[in-house]
Amino acid sequence: MNRLSVSRRIVSNIHGFRSVQRTLCSDTGVKNPDLVSEKKPLEKPGLTDDIPQYDIAIVGGGMVGMALACSLATMPLTKQLSVAIIDSNPALMNNFHIKKEDPPDPRVSTVTPATISFFKDMGAWEFVQQHRHAYFDKMQVWDYTGLGYTRYNARDVDADVLGCVVENKVLHKSLLSCIQNTDFQKTIHSSRLSSITFPAMSSVTSSSGTSSSASGSSAKLELDNGNSMYAKLVVGADGSKSSVRELARIQTTGWKYSQSASICTVEHAVENFCAWQRFLPNGPIALLPIGEKFSNIVWSMDPKEAVDRNSMSEDDFVKAVNHALDSGYGPHPRSKSFEGGNVFSWLKADSTSSTHEGFEVPPKVIKLASHRMAFPLSLMHANSYASKRLVLIGDAAHTVHPLAGQGVNMGFADALCLSKVIAEGVAVGSDIGEITLLQRYESERKAANITMMAILDGFQKAYSIDFMPINVLRALAFNGAQYISPLKRKIISYASGNKLLPLFT
Repeated sequence: MNRLSVSRRIVSNIHGFRSVQRTLCSDTGVKNPDLVSEKKPLEKPGLTDDIPQYDIAIVGGGMVGMALACSLATMPLTKQLSVAIIDSNPALMNNFHIKKEDPPDPRVSTVTPATISFFKDMGAWEFVQQHRHAYFDKMQVWDYTGLGYTRYNARDVDADVLGCVVENKVLHKSLLSCIQNTDFQKTIHSSRLSSITFPAMSSVTSSSGTSSSASGSSAKLELDNGNSMYAKLVVGADGSKSSVRELARIQTTGWKYSQSASICTVEHAVENFCAWQRFLPNGPIALLPIGEKFSNIVWSMDPKEAVDRNSMSEDDFVKAVNHALDSGYGPHPRSKSFEGGNVFSWLKADSTSSTHEGFEVPPKVIKLASHRMAFPLSLMHANSYASKRLVLIGDAAHTVHPLAGQGVNMGFADALCLSKVIAEGVAVGSDIGEITLLQRYESERKAANITMMAILDGFQKAYSIDFMPINVLRALAFNGAQYISPLKRKIISYASGNKLLPLFT
């Protein structure tokens, strides 16, 4: 080959190489082809090869966060998504075991029929049934004045149960077990979130001063162990003191109640199958069955009183509990006949089975079966649940008074709703972090949560006043719920997770 032929071949190769450069530049958005390096591989904008990219990052691996992960893992449209779970709780990594002989934990949840159905649909309820739990089909509510009471029965709405009381560790373990039975692409990061940077936004920095620059179409999360990741959607499921909510600068509305809740496990001589709640001058006390002759106590009271109660000897505390659940602070309500002179006797034809049930005294507590814990009570609601690439669920979005045991059920309903919204987005090829998609979740859940919060806050305030006219009104409410069967059915249905309001539908 002569020198001229070699020169022509070189020129031809150069032209071919520059043609490839122009093609690459048009794909990557580089204006000057000379800036494309032959040695440096092309990267997706904003992402690097050594930083993992996930579809969803769930910050908080507690019950609600794991419920969302489990729901995503078991839905056909979302089970292919890659999910990171960020939580420093070592139990998530150690695959903890619950022994049958373990004593009951005082931290329990009363799950509604709607939540039970959610767990069954995911395949998680079968794991709950392997551990201690207690269904209940009856509930009695009354107050210390002795002016009225209400009895609820699952038969009133043609149901088998009103709810089930389960230890939180059992619910958590059941969700973990359910996920482990799938081929879901999950990665658990045993760490804490330090900062989040959102696309087209300045860095959101933690108090430690760490920061980063946003790039691409994903949020960048930095962890306190030095690791980073990108995610198309960040889910804040990290509780009432949510770092996600704080880093995203989402404001909240709420107030502290002048009450603390004292919780513990107690034991009876016989098994308890009914849920009991009595409103006392300083707050309600609830006795909830958890199986095997054990019950859980949730006693709301003045913070100083809570400290005093928890420092009592075990014998004195047991006496105080029995006093509060029996005739302490006031007399037992008298069971009214449904015949003759009763003001509600005209409703006889539409009476429910529980209408004829008289007032009962709860089973005696014979001993304390766990340590006692206390925590302050408050109401909190995030002003926004969603922004681009970020959404809040559970206690990160709302906290309520525990008097009706609805807090965790609201969180599980959030998880179910969000997983359905994500699935709908996947079905039509939408970006799962787009605000227009996430606002559908916010619209549905914010309305439902605000309604429930307003009802619970109203109950708390109504039963915090010891004033005779108010006491009479409360008695009328108790008796109305006891004898007006349509109202009773609506109350049971709403408390069971039905979205219909008890008074307006």
